[in-house]
This record gives sequence, C-alpha cells and structure tokens, in this order.
Amino acid sequence: MEDRTRNIRLTLAYDGTAYHGFQRQAPQHGATVQGTLEDTWRRMFGEEIRMNMAGRTDAGVHAAGQVINFWSSAPIPLEKIPKAFNSYLPRDIRILRSREEGEKFNARRSARWKRYDYRIDHHEIADVFQRLYAWHEPVRLDRERMRRAAGFLEGKHDFYTFAAAGGVSRTFTRTLYRCRVGLEEELIRITCVGDGFLYNMVRIIAGTLLAVGKGKLKPEDMPEILSSRDRSRAGQTAPPQGLTLTYVHYGEEEPETVFPELFRESSPL
Repeated sequence: MEDRTRNIRLTLAYDGTAYHGFQRQAPQHGATVQGTLEDTWRRMFGEEIRMNMAGRTDAGVHAAGQVINFWSSAPIPLEKIPKAFNSYLPRDIRILRSREEGEKFNARRSARWKRYDYRIDHHEIADVFQRLYAWHEPVRLDRERMRRAAGFLEGKHDFYTFAAAGGVSRTFTRTLYRCRVGLEEELIRITCVGDGFLYNMVRIIAGTLLAVGKGKLKPEDMPEILSSRDRSRAGQTAPPQGLTLTYVHYGEEEPETVFPELFRESSPL
C-alpha cells in the first residue's frame, strides 16, 4: 500500500466474553475485537486500517497470544504503541507487544504453528470465577482414557470429522504436533499444538475427549472416527468459553523447543 509506511505486528490478549468473535461484522451483530481495535486506532490517529489476524476466534473465545498485523503511517514510536493503545482500549483487550515486520509478513499466512488450550471444570459445583473461562461438566472423567484417546489424534491426519460446517477451508489435512490432556490447578486442560486448525476443530476435539472420559467412546475408537469423515461420529462441539488461543509461532523453532514441558511424558501437566 503506497500510503502506508510500516507493517506493524501486535501481540494481544483479550477476554472474548463481550464480543461477537474477533472478525469485524455488521454492526447489528454486536461488537467484535477487530472492530474495536480498528475503531480505536481511527480515533487515536484518524487513520483507517484493516487488520490481519493469526486466528479467527468465535464469540466467547479468548486469546492470550493473538497476533495481528496492519499497515500504518501513524507517527507514533513503535515501542509506545502498547501503552498508548491500551489507554484507549476497553479493559478486556490488552496489547502486549509491538514490532515492525517486513513487507511480506502476514499474521495468518506467515504463522508456522499455533497452540490452543481448552479448559474443563469437572467439579460438582461450578467455580464461579471460572464460569466464563471453562466448560462446567460436573461428572467424573477418566483422564487416563482421555489422554490415550488424545494420543491417537497426534500426527498428520485428515481432520474432516473434526470440522464444523461453515468453515472456509478447502483442505482438511492438518498436523497435530501435540494433543495432551492434563491438569491446570483444579481444571482439566486439553492442549492442542498444530500447524493449522479447522473451524471449531479444537472444540470438537474437546467434546470428543469428554465423551471418552465419560465412557461413551473408547480411546481405540479414535482412528476409525478420524477415517470415517463423518462429523456425527465425533463428540459434541464444546462451548466457546473454555477455549483460548494461547500462542502463535513465526520462527523456525519446533513446538518441543518452545514448550518442552508438553513433550515430557513424565510431566504432571
């Protein structure tokens, strides 16, 4: 773009509870994270921008490490963008880091792999402080069965079975470097690290692993469920509030280098 001088990359976190997803939509659908960011930047600098996002999160989904980029000629030092932007943004969106990228950088197309985490509150009485950040399922879950089932999903597969209708992907082959079930304080955490994700893929994986934990499916059913390419064979789509886009990676490092604790079998996670 001739009138823009810098390709700005921002890393941000947000609580998705109040937003109708990340991607800008028509105003009648409600506020979105992208719309809020772009409108705030316009108020700050009088400049119209269009952001690219690493991952499109749905209504109610959160992010701890979303990445965006946009071209801008705003006269603000790069290092001052987070503090200035945050002073105008609502408190449920925070800019964490800023940097300038080259002409070819695109937050979505340049990403090499991503990490998502899904949290389940499995206690009889829901934790009121987790109600917006975890799926409450007050049942006894067999985590060992869930762990074994998750292992069958690792590797390069056709994940058509785990894709919801309405996605725009033309191909369904993705690589899951890690699919892990563990504990995070008092919650069950399902971690998925992969080179790309289909629409609602992590939420369907979470719903399927929950069915395994309840005894409705067996861990050994996973290969057949994958190969069936039949969405009805997998579990329900887990609700959005349990899902967080945790991290997006752009360098050459492999996931086991960045998150070695996820790849240690003896780790208590």
